[in-house]
Amino acid sequence: MKRASAALAAAIALLAAQPAAAAPDQARDVLEGEVVYHIFQRSFRDSNGDGHGDLEGVRQSLPYLEQLGVTAIMMTPLYPSRTYHNYFATDFEGIDPRYGTRADLQRLIAEAHAKGIKVFLDMEFQYLAEGHPWWTAAMQDRTSPYNDWMLWDDRAAGVAEEGPFGLREIANFNRDTHGVTTVAMKHPDVRAYFDRYLMGWVDPNNDGKFNDGVDGFRLDHMMYDLDSKGLLTDLFEGFWNPAFAKLRAANPDLAFLAEQWDWKYGEDYLARADVSAVFAFPIHDAIRKFDAAALAAAITRTGEVTPAGKTQMIFAENHDVSRIASDPGISPERLRTAAALMFLLRGTPIIYYGQELGMRGATDAGYTTDEHHIPVREAFKWSATDAAAGQALWYKRPGERYWDQRYARDHDGVSVAEQDGNPASLLAHYRKLAALRAAHPALARGTQRVLEAPAGMLAVERAFAGERLVIIANLTALPAEIPALAGNGPDLLSGERKALRPWQTGLYRPAR
Repeated sequence: MKRASAALAAAIALLAAQPAAAAPDQARDVLEGEVVYHIFQRSFRDSNGDGHGDLEGVRQSLPYLEQLGVTAIMMTPLYPSRTYHNYFATDFEGIDPRYGTRADLQRLIAEAHAKGIKVFLDMEFQYLAEGHPWWTAAMQDRTSPYNDWMLWDDRAAGVAEEGPFGLREIANFNRDTHGVTTVAMKHPDVRAYFDRYLMGWVDPNNDGKFNDGVDGFRLDHMMYDLDSKGLLTDLFEGFWNPAFAKLRAANPDLAFLAEQWDWKYGEDYLARADVSAVFAFPIHDAIRKFDAAALAAAITRTGEVTPAGKTQMIFAENHDVSRIASDPGISPERLRTAAALMFLLRGTPIIYYGQELGMRGATDAGYTTDEHHIPVREAFKWSATDAAAGQALWYKRPGERYWDQRYARDHDGVSVAEQDGNPASLLAHYRKLAALRAAHPALARGTQRVLEAPAGMLAVERAFAGERLVIIANLTALPAEIPALAGNGPDLLSGERKALRPWQTGLYRPAR
């Protein structure tokens, strides 16, 4: 997608500043009040002892997620793939056998819904991999209609359209190299296929009740001009908007979370693609820097470009970036402030699995394959030791850095078993933040305004229906007095009224 022109940017800013003119169902934020938990399920919980996290493991973990305050889970792709992360499908239909079956998914969805927890699925069907039925059919019969469902020329002759991200082949963790190509998303038969495909996840029994289907989708690497090649342009209007409209006509409560390709503010996606949310990358970047001025600017601009009825996903880490607990200069107080900003700022907080424990991990540039992300996708620490049941150690391969130099170690204090029940733990802090957000409409639904504050401090007002709260973050290495704008009451997080420690964040009721 090419950058918006100055005129388009001005139009988007004007649209964001005006009251929403959309229909009532479109103007409603379907993610309001949600706390999302981002699961890399291969690493989350192994229910059958094969080392791979699976759907049954996620189902067994629902009580833990419920106690954490999670109201929605977002899982990475489920479809079969030759990659460990499943982002390049070898079949759009079905589920990776390591994860389980469609019946396992239905059971998970049913139990999640019974607990009031929504289920979102990650999708990236702009590409497919060698071995996919479309690929195989086209290779076997050069007159097959599937030849037109992909952007390629003549594979048999060794000539192919350049694939996703400039690649034609992918070498991966499985010591496997295979071809990849791009789906012809604007082909009418392809559009019709994906309309049916997505509806199959939303209403698997085709009964119009939707209680047995997923509640929305994360759309990976969503672009207007796919890979900026000029081959698949106008995708917002030509593919995504019509698909969203059909799905919303059936179930207006569905959520569509777009990962914007440039990791910027996402104004095009919110105004033109009609997604429910984008990811607040500029806020993420400022949180990771603990930079008060950058945070204030990112918060203000994010509010300006986010129309009524839309939201931004507020996050501190995800499956594509190094974990915050491995950042240089990180400290327990900084981890707590990052969590507080996620939960207290306007938007929808999304927790990457294990973040609430302080799991560590950094991408490894020494690998040229998808192995370089394994350090940020290590097994969730249910127990203090690797040997315990449930640990999803699918990547256990002695002799590789990502195993021999892995971040998680036995008895390192970074596990559910070691933190559960400890009121001073990071896990307890996350639980308290989720409870505060649920208890205060000003946090879950309120307006947001950046206030003037002393240098190195961030002050943000949240307000709704007569309730006013002020977030104060001391983003300096020195203790700081609480500004007068925070009123005279105690910090709602700590219950105390003390000077803010370095890197500490508090929540206050200001004087009227």
